Amino acid sequence: QLQVEESGGGLVQAGGSLRLNCTVSGLPFDVYNMGWFRQVPGKEREGVSCISPSGAFTYYEDSVKGRFTISRDNAENTLYLQINSLKPEDSSMYYCAANVAVAASSCSAVRKTIWGQGTQVTVSS
Repeated sequence: QLQVEESGGGLVQAGGSLRLNCTVSGLPFDVYNMGWFRQVPGKEREGVSCISPSGAFTYYEDSVKGRFTISRDNAENTLYLQINSLKPEDSSMYYCAANVAVAASSCSAVRKTIWGQGTQVTVSS
């Protein structure tokens, strides 16, 4: 059964940290580009950070560079996003995605991207 499941969101004060986790089952995790996206109501979902199958290539959206770190454990079929120095503007629903397009300047969904249900991150000022 195909499943993408996020965890780790929550309410945190500005300056704090969280680690988001995404476990994947039912597909060959280690052959897919993976990514984290976020979306607030009324806005488009945006690619925050993505990673190649081996982990050798990563992409970060400009506003999160230096604060977010994406990683993956292919043996555990798990994707991570370490978020440090959280800001109120980071408050959003965060989605894990399997099978995304990754380039030097972008991270985007494709027609066959597989999404999780999302985990809410709320940062208080």
